[in-house]
Formats: sequence, structure tokens, C-alpha cells
Amino acid sequence: MESEATLPKRPYDLPPMRALVSFEAAARNEGFKAAARELNVTPAAISHQVRALEAELQTPLFLRHHRGVELTETGAYLLVALQRGFETMSDAVDQLKSRPTRASVTIGVTTAVSSLWLTPKLAQFWKAHGDISVAQIVSDTGKHPAECDLSIHYGNMARESGTCAILFHDRIMALASPSFAHAHPVAGVEDLTKLPLIHFDSAVTGWTDWPDWFRALGHTGPLRNSHQVNNYLIALQAAQDDMGAVLGWVGLTHAYLDSGVLVPLLADRVELPEDFYIKLHRHASGRARLVYDWLVASS
Repeated sequence: MESEATLPKRPYDLPPMRALVSFEAAARNEGFKAAARELNVTPAAISHQVRALEAELQTPLFLRHHRGVELTETGAYLLVALQRGFETMSDAVDQLKSRPTRASVTIGVTTAVSSLWLTPKLAQFWKAHGDISVAQIVSDTGKHPAECDLSIHYGNMARESGTCAILFHDRIMALASPSFAHAHPVAGVEDLTKLPLIHFDSAVTGWTDWPDWFRALGHTGPLRNSHQVNNYLIALQAAQDDMGAVLGWVGLTHAYLDSGVLVPLLADRVELPEDFYIKLHRHASGRARLVYDWLVASS
């Protein structure tokens, strides 16, 4: 790797949110299988997150029986605390949704682009423009509300009307955890077809999937039955949990690559046929134009 980034510390020294969410779902559903169905992951992934949480807290949260699990006293205490916290966050989100947004710049964006690209960018933006509030409207349907000032898309910018600019042109690599890569050495594309693959089923049209990626490298044969999720962040987490290989958009996953959390299985990269671009909507304010210009200049 060319560089090695230090991951930021978690606020308030809390356990990872995914571990807390996994525990809350397992406790509420009284089992790992039901929690896995709710979160669209495997029971093994839920179990992994719960065990990691128990290790960090240095106390068991469940009593594990042949037919299921039962909360310990500590687990019951944590469940109540988490549910109160989630209710507070939900109330805050509802209040923010109901607030007038005239003073804010609103950006329509997908979950993956928000988490992996836009939010880190906005953290830098606010250091220079702390007086401008920016609200993200996150949706994975491919459609953004008409009242958005800006929106970020993946596609053919030439089909758009109005003011648009390319943010970045990306390429895709096959990624996996270091331990998975060590256990499954890959010398070529044919080797990769025999490994478990993590599919991201996106509602947004045009996103490259595994068959597209293999076809771009000249392979049109069958692929191994694989895991499927409908959230790219969950797909990346599944890869970190040694569940298989995942397609990595290099421009979105560079933090995972720089830190070594995920590594390339092959040197082959597939160039994306289209671009990530930003659109400035007609009703946008001068502040929205400033955000637009800053994001374009910093890309």
C-alpha cells in the first residue's frame, strides 16, 4: 500500500455501532437467526459482532442454549439503555426532518457515497465554512427529493440538463480481508470464480456487479453461489468478517485499502463506464453554489 491511514477514534469510547445494533437486534428478536434476517446478514456475522462486544465489555451478554439465547442481567441492562438511546436518536431525526431547511444546503446522496466519500469531505468543508449547515438526504432508491439543492449521482452526466460536474472517475478491484486472502491465494481470474463472492444488490441502476466485472476481464463462465446483501456498507463488513470477496470501488474504499482492513485479491482493475458527478439544482441558493464549487475543487 502506498500509505497507511490511522482510523479515527470512536466518540465517547463507545463500542462499534454495528456491534451494538447486532446485539440489540439479537436481544429483541431473542435469537441470532431472526436478527440476521432483520439486518440481512448471516447468523455468523451477528454472532461475531456480539462476541466482539462481549470481549470489549469483558462480560457475557447472552446465555447460549441449544434452542436459542437468553439475556444475562448485564445484557438486559444494556438492551434497555440501547433502546432508550435509539429512541432519543429517532426523536432527534424526526425533529430535524420537521425543521425548516431554508438555512441549510441539502444534498441528495446514496448511503455508500454518503458514508465513504461525502461525509469525510464535509468534515473538511466545515473547518473552513462552519457557518454553513449542510443536510444530507440519504436514499438508495436512485431518486432524490425535488427540494434538494445538490445531488450526487453515478451515471452518464451528458444526459443531464443544468449545472453538473464530475467528482471522480472510479475503478473496481476484487477485495477481501487479509486473512481471507491468505487462506485463498488467487493467481488469476479463474481462481476467483471458485471463491465465495459478496453481491451488493443495488436499487440504483448502472452499478457494476460481479458478472459485469468478470465480463470486463474476459470471463463469462459460471460463478460460485454467493452471499447477497442490499447495502454496500454491509457488503464491506461481510468481507471484513472473512465471508468472501467484495467489489471495491477504489475511490470509495480507499480508507479500507490504506489501513489494510481490506486488500486486493488481484491486481486487475476494471474502469467504470460512467462517472460520479454532482448536480446543482435550479432553485439552489448561493450557499449551495459555494458547497458545489468546494466539492468540485476538492475532488
